[in-house]
Amino acid sequence: MGTGQQQAEHGTSDISIADKYGNAASVTTTVESAFGSFHMVDGFLLNNQLTDFSAEPFDTDGTPVANRIEAGKRPRSSMAPTLVFDCAPDGSRGPLSFVTGSPGGSVIIQFVVKTLVAMLDWGLDPQQAVSIINFGAANTPITNVGGEHPSVDASDDGDRDPLVQRLRQMGHQVSVAPLSSGSSALAHAGSGWIGGADPRREGTVNGDQPR
Repeated sequence: MGTGQQQAEHGTSDISIADKYGNAASVTTTVESAFGSFHMVDGFLLNNQLTDFSAEPFDTDGTPVANRIEAGKRPRSSMAPTLVFDCAPDGSRGPLSFVTGSPGGSVIIQFVVKTLVAMLDWGLDPQQAVSIINFGAANTPITNVGGEHPSVDASDDGDRDPLVQRLRQMGHQVSVAPLSSGSSALAHAGSGWIGGADPRREGTVNGDQPR
C-alpha cells in the first residue's frame, strides 16, 4: 500500500541533537497552534499557552480550579525533553548515553517513556524504539494503544487485534485512537551517535559520518 504525502505539522516540534564536541540537547518547542497568539515581538511569534490553563476558574461546586489562570503561574505542560546519563562506578553522573523527546501534547510523557523503556530495557536501537506501537495511560482507567500503527487492527474498536483482545481479557479498558507522536532519539555508540525519527510524522535523521 502506498503512503501519501504527509501534511506539514503546525504544532509542537522536538529535536534531539549531539555534536562531535560532546554537546547535546533535546529541545521541545511550540507556539500551540499554527501561529500561536498571532502576535510577533522582535521577530518571535508569541505562543498561545493560555489554552493549557483551565478555561473556567471554578468547578461546578464553586471550588477554585487549581489550573485556573492567575498572575505568576506557569501553564500546565507535559513537555519532556530528556537526557540519560550512565552511572559512574562511584555513583556520580557518568557519560551521556541517550537523548530523546517528543511532541504530542498531553501524551508526550507516554511517548518518551515508551522510547526509554524500548532502548534501556528492551535493547532496541533509536529507530526501532521510536517506531514501535505507542502505548500508555494518563492517570485514567483507559489504556492507550496507538491505532495508527500498521501492526494494530483498529477496525471495530480494536476487537480483532490480538494485543487489544489480550489487554481486554486482563481487564483493561483500551482505546485504539491514533497516537501520532513525532519522537526523536539518539543513542551513543562507539565514537558517534545513532539516531531515530518517528515515521508517523515528518522527522528525519541527519548527521556526519564519524571519521
